[in-house]
Amino acid sequence: MMRASLRTVFVSILCLTAMVEAAAAQMGSDATDRAAADIVATQIRSQGYACDEPSSAKPDQKASRPDETAWILTCKNATYRVKLVPDMAAQVEQLD
Repeated sequence: MMRASLRTVFVSILCLTAMVEAAAAQMGSDATDRAAADIVATQIRSQGYACDEPSSAKPDQKASRPDETAWILTCKNATYRVKLVPDMAAQVEQLD
């Protein structure tokens, strides 16, 4: 039951991430960063991590792999590297 729930959350995040990237051409970069931050923050919160007032999420090209997108998520209380992996919980590493 829990695995299906995580899969649903992950698929939702992938869809939302695709929409954020598609909207990037129409929005300013600040709005895009904020939308991506909200999406990634929602995922890590669902896994028990604290993320107060997410302000930005930037792609981490060095840590990304095919089918594994990495983000640097900046929150008021912490900064995280978040790897989104299909069919799995996100891999979260606190950076500060």
